Amino acid sequence: MNHPLQAHDLLWGMRPHMLADNVPDWVIQVLSEHKPVVVRRAVTKMHIVAVGIRGEQRNLRFATEMPVEAIVKKVSPENLIDKDLALFPHLQHKLQAIHQTMQSFSLPWGYTGSVGYELATGLKTVTENSDVDVLIRTVQMLSKADAHSMLIALEHLGIQIDVQLQTPLGGVALREWARSTGSVLLKSSDSAALVKNPWSAEECI
Repeated sequence: MNHPLQAHDLLWGMRPHMLADNVPDWVIQVLSEHKPVVVRRAVTKMHIVAVGIRGEQRNLRFATEMPVEAIVKKVSPENLIDKDLALFPHLQHKLQAIHQTMQSFSLPWGYTGSVGYELATGLKTVTENSDVDVLIRTVQMLSKADAHSMLIALEHLGIQIDVQLQTPLGGVALREWARSTGSVLLKSSDSAALVKNPWSAEECI
């Protein structure tokens, strides 16, 4: 297991006996079927990771924690961009277009949300109304101009895409950073805050 774990990583290994008492039956069913959980942003104790469990319906989400030692497999968003899209014909056209566009930007990226989950598991989770959730790793500050160019290129595809920039301090929406002239919402492990620069801890409001 390579560390550190990051938000949106998919993890295998959690089992029903690791849950607290009185959890919904559907949560137990998901883990009984050996399905993965997704890392979420939250502060936890050492050797514990905050995770979310997905149900079959969009409104079925359950937040819990998982022992790090129980992890048997990890798949990060960027591990999913090389999947054989011929195995996902209903996604192939959209994802090929996104992949081609993203190749023009020199940043690590990958799929999250229902698309990422389906690519990782082969389970049908994407619907006609599902956005394509994309995560872009931005260790260094992405200028407003570059963010705007990226946003326009992706919007030009005519696909419902929700893009999040992952900075060292947390996550911020590409659309918000590209188009805002003021503060933007940064989601970190312990809070969500308005900041002027999502790459600088000194510019929190």
